[in-house]
Amino acid sequence: MSEEPRDWTRGAEGIAFQRCSGCGHAWYFRRSFCPACGAPEPRAVQASGAGRVHAVTEVARAPSEALRARAPYCIALVDADEGFRLMAHVERGTHIGDRVQARFLEFGGRPVPVFFKANP
Repeated sequence: MSEEPRDWTRGAEGIAFQRCSGCGHAWYFRRSFCPACGAPEPRAVQASGAGRVHAVTEVARAPSEALRARAPYCIALVDADEGFRLMAHVERGTHIGDRVQARFLEFGGRPVPVFFKANP
C-alpha cells in the first residue's frame, strides 16, 4: 500500500493533487470522482512544487486581519508541471510566464505554499 502524499492542507509541507487512473486527468481540489470522465476513486499524488505562472495580481486590500499584516502581497495562478492549476502566494516581482518553485512558510500556525522564481 502506498503512503499518502504530503499536503499543506493537512499540516505537512507538500502539495498533493489527484489523478484519474482511467483517463489520466489531473486536478487540485479533492473529489471522490474524476471531474473529466466520472471514474470513481482517483489516486492522490505528490506534486513537485514546480510550475509556471499563468496569471498574477497584487492584493492591496486584504480580506482578513491576518492577511492585512502582509498587504500588499501577490497571488498567482500556477500551472503545475503535473498538469493542474492552483492559486497560491508568490513573491513580489513574479510575472506571467515565470518558472516558479514552491517553498513552505509558516502562516497561521501551519505551512503554506509560497512560490518563488525558479533558477533558470
